[in-house]
Amino acid sequence: MNFKPEMKSKEQLAAEQPKYELATKYMVRASDLITFKPDQSIEEVIDIIIAKGISGAPVLDDAKKLVGIISEKDCLRIIVDQAYYNLPSSSRKVSDYMTAKVKTIESGCDIVAAANEFLNSPVRRLPVVENGVLIGQISRRDILRASKNLKATTW
Repeated sequence: MNFKPEMKSKEQLAAEQPKYELATKYMVRASDLITFKPDQSIEEVIDIIIAKGISGAPVLDDAKKLVGIISEKDCLRIIVDQAYYNLPSSSRKVSDYMTAKVKTIESGCDIVAAANEFLNSPVRRLPVVENGVLIGQISRRDILRASKNLKATTW
């Protein structure tokens, strides 16, 4: 007796996988975020970070494309620059301190993929982009909120 099992296509296998909510459902929209520009004064940015109680924010160019992230840690470098290199902070810009290589997620990313990104990275927030344009930001806490809606999976 010859038995040949039926093989499923990639599309059929993908259709059988559990579907999870998109991370965009839980993100903070770009219009609600504090953002900075690369040519903005670093002193002004530090004042805003302190006043608003945030730990960082996306840096956008004039076309609203994400060009970096500025964080409290990035801003701490100004202390070293002043102490060791005698660089005046008044002439320094966001672009001098921001992190330019930013880990992001695409708008089609689901909450499980986003959770996996956070597990494999030290970052606490991820910009959500669509064709390089910032549409929002999601944090570890946002993903935790999303976990409350996960359904139990039966195998």
